[in-house]
Amino acid sequence: MALHVAVDIGGTFTDLIGYDDETGHVFSSKSSSTPTELTKGIVRCLEKSGMVIRNLVNFVHGSTVAINTVIERKGASTALIVSKGMRDVYKIGRGNRPEAYDLAFKRPVPLVPRHLTFEIEERLLASGEVLVALNTDQARATIEKVAQSDATAVAVCLIHSWVNASHEAELGKLLRSICPDKYSSLSHEILREYGEYERISTTVLNAYIGPRVSTYVTDLERVLAADGFAGSLLIMQSNGGVMSPETACVIPVAMLESGPVGGFIAAARVGKRLGYENVIGFDMGGTTAKTNLVKDGIPQLAHGYHIGGYASGHPMMLPVVDTIEIGAGGGSIAWVDEVGSLRIGPQSAGAEPGPICYGRGGTEPTITDANLVLGRLSASEFLGGEMPLDVEKARAGIVEKVASKTAVSDIEAALAITKIAVMNMSLAVRGVSVERGYDPRDFAMIAFGGAGGLHAVEVARELHIPTVIVPNYPGQFSALGMLMADIQHDYVQTYYRPLAATDFAALQRICDGLIEEGRLRLARENVVPEAMYFQRFLDIRYTGQEFSIPVPVPAEYIDGGDSQAIGETFNEVHERRYGYHTPEHTLEIVNVRVSAMGKRKQLELPVPEQSGSGNPLVGRRMVYFETVAEPVECPIFSRERLASGYRITGPAIVQEYACTTVLFPGDMLVVADTGELVITLKV
Repeated sequence: MALHVAVDIGGTFTDLIGYDDETGHVFSSKSSSTPTELTKGIVRCLEKSGMVIRNLVNFVHGSTVAINTVIERKGASTALIVSKGMRDVYKIGRGNRPEAYDLAFKRPVPLVPRHLTFEIEERLLASGEVLVALNTDQARATIEKVAQSDATAVAVCLIHSWVNASHEAELGKLLRSICPDKYSSLSHEILREYGEYERISTTVLNAYIGPRVSTYVTDLERVLAADGFAGSLLIMQSNGGVMSPETACVIPVAMLESGPVGGFIAAARVGKRLGYENVIGFDMGGTTAKTNLVKDGIPQLAHGYHIGGYASGHPMMLPVVDTIEIGAGGGSIAWVDEVGSLRIGPQSAGAEPGPICYGRGGTEPTITDANLVLGRLSASEFLGGEMPLDVEKARAGIVEKVASKTAVSDIEAALAITKIAVMNMSLAVRGVSVERGYDPRDFAMIAFGGAGGLHAVEVARELHIPTVIVPNYPGQFSALGMLMADIQHDYVQTYYRPLAATDFAALQRICDGLIEEGRLRLARENVVPEAMYFQRFLDIRYTGQEFSIPVPVPAEYIDGGDSQAIGETFNEVHERRYGYHTPEHTLEIVNVRVSAMGKRKQLELPVPEQSGSGNPLVGRRMVYFETVAEPVECPIFSRERLASGYRITGPAIVQEYACTTVLFPGDMLVVADTGELVITLKV
């Protein structure tokens, strides 16, 4: 028996999926997350699934612990050491005003207060030359001050250390000898890219979350080891790859979005299996809704993003699967603002106390409560009957907090809640498609997450997406994607030159250095040489532009100094992304990037074992749809009993253990040979 398991901790539920690659048997379970002690939710899922920990070969884990630490501002007290004269760079940030007409606009509040920001006497030029040597005595005295402060973590970011790390490395040695008990992050070990503010922010984030993430990962290892686990533990990264626990403790900032990205990896695989190379992944969980675009079978990446939003968030400049996330999960709270407008989220009822209908003390109406009142969710079959829901409590909450304040009925209020949620989610899908230059009509939507099937058809209809696919195991789909991820590490080095004046020998040396760094890390993670592969990218832009585009470049282009081929490749990428290119304009290189990957054994996508057994029609109930004035007596189908080729015409409800799929009137569903629900929307 060779058992592989993945666990994804979300804000509301913890999801598990396991796979025996010898028998093909699939294990799955779902449990409420336990925010105060996250490992409890993992253990509970393992117990419910019936998997024996000591028999596990691989354990892959994704979690919201890192990002929640930042959003909730519950990280470590952090000190920051910078070059003399740079003390206020982190607080000042950028001078742009992202929302020019927002009278309530506020700049991001730094994670490090000014009194814990210290200056070191040293200075490097942008070329890497030493202008002022590191003052070792002053550095030692400064570190002594850090040692005496209440900071438990330290971030070090010296100016231009991205090109010459000697001063920063020496300072790091002093820091770790004088303050061995403090978690430390050196910028050159995380990000070698120009842009002082963004580099400082990324390093601070790493230090800020480091102690909590390290403790969590260590606790997870201890809990698993106590039950006899001797297999390979891997942690999901934001870039769509996995890493060892040791690497996660050193660069925890790489796992800020480790939870959601697994689902988008699996979406690419499912789409390809069904003949859809271009898909939009739509993940609606208990706390948030997330979306990503897969083009030619590859989830799209972004090189950095802002935690907390572009306007007032903290920049993090490592690669991340290009995800737009909004506060519109099943547990998102519906509320009426001071001018009488209905709003959804971003606040969430979370796992504790949860929506009103959970009966755990929640008092604020949520999207889940609205779906229950509308008949779209079953009160008795939620989570396979493990978690009965209280319809009347949900109805009373909606009446008190929404209907009475907006002078509408309970049903009208519930419909309004779902409609606003759908509109918000449609804008998110538009953000990864239309706003990136893609026509959503050319894509299929793959909907997953516990609440994905409830709203995917409505979201797709808003954007004229013709096909919606609900995959197998949608409630544990992100965990499933984690089992398919390769080990991956990304490296960057700024190299700013006009393409025509590029020193390709120097460019080759940079690539070789980054590749060697990746090779050493993969070797430490027990990746054999034949499983390693490396992909090179150059960040290129037209001269005079602010933003660059990462362009994949074959090794032979760099080895042969083929600037013409590199330029043509860039123009092709620019044309595809923006709809035009100007080959007469000169180009410049900004950064060199290398992705170092270790191939893992690819598991086959599991197919449900009991498909097609018994009568799939298990009942009927009254359901409200926005397209009709009165409720409809709607047939209810059990997904576990749907055979391949089975067809359903909406309106209809398809229920399964961890997900409910809603078909609106006129929508057509057919079950694929491999078990996925393929829905063709009524035009």
